[in-house]
Amino acid sequence: MIKILVAGFKGKMGATATKMVLNHEGFQLVGVLDPFEKKNNLNELAEYLEVDVPIFKTKEASLSAQPDVWIDFTIPSVAYENTRFAIEHKIAPVVGTTGLTEEQLTELTSLSESLKIGGLIAPNFAVGAVLMMQFAQKAAEYFPDVEIIELHHDNKLDAPSGTAIKTAEMMSEVRKAKQQGHPAEEELIEGARGADFDGMKIHSVRLPGMIAHQQVQFGGVGEGLTIRHDSYDRSSFMTGVALGCEKVVHLNKLVYGLENLL
Repeated sequence: MIKILVAGFKGKMGATATKMVLNHEGFQLVGVLDPFEKKNNLNELAEYLEVDVPIFKTKEASLSAQPDVWIDFTIPSVAYENTRFAIEHKIAPVVGTTGLTEEQLTELTSLSESLKIGGLIAPNFAVGAVLMMQFAQKAAEYFPDVEIIELHHDNKLDAPSGTAIKTAEMMSEVRKAKQQGHPAEEELIEGARGADFDGMKIHSVRLPGMIAHQQVQFGGVGEGLTIRHDSYDRSSFMTGVALGCEKVVHLNKLVYGLENLL
């Protein structure tokens, strides 16, 4: 039985993860973390009346639950500190919060290696999204002209999404360097052509009603190729989160991307 703590349990992704852990035969939910929650136990909340699990207000207090895995669906400004805290205390993190910097990822990976603690930071936990990124990387070998359009709900804090950045990074590994568009191209409104990543353009859409969607649009001479993934419900991410929880306890360092566990 893997003992799990969920940080950010009141958010939409955190709540979905909390319910996944409660319903998973191989997991035991030993605590949840939210510094602003006034209740002390999940059974004091309407949706968890029969669940006896403590609500912790501080990271330090959560250590009393002795979790094996720390699931983090918080916000970028606290996810780094949470992940570092978990690793330092020999708790394997499974992090879905995006927006961490390259420097932070490098530092956390080095720390995990030195302490031999496994962990996973994934920009997307949907298996279909991981496949989409892998297919896009393959296509980029043959179609260097490509743009990414990612669409998310209007409460998402970071843009571009972690998935879009990861996709661009993967394509950049195999794509011939190319600055796209006409050399004399001019933006009549700044930002009209999107963000630039190694010559590729990334466009971020934020609208209510969206969950998580990404389209990778390739163009060639007389043809085009579209690779798209859609998450219509947050439950689509839970297969990957559960897989991460099962795998990280057997790793000896932090990895970035769910594809490393498939």
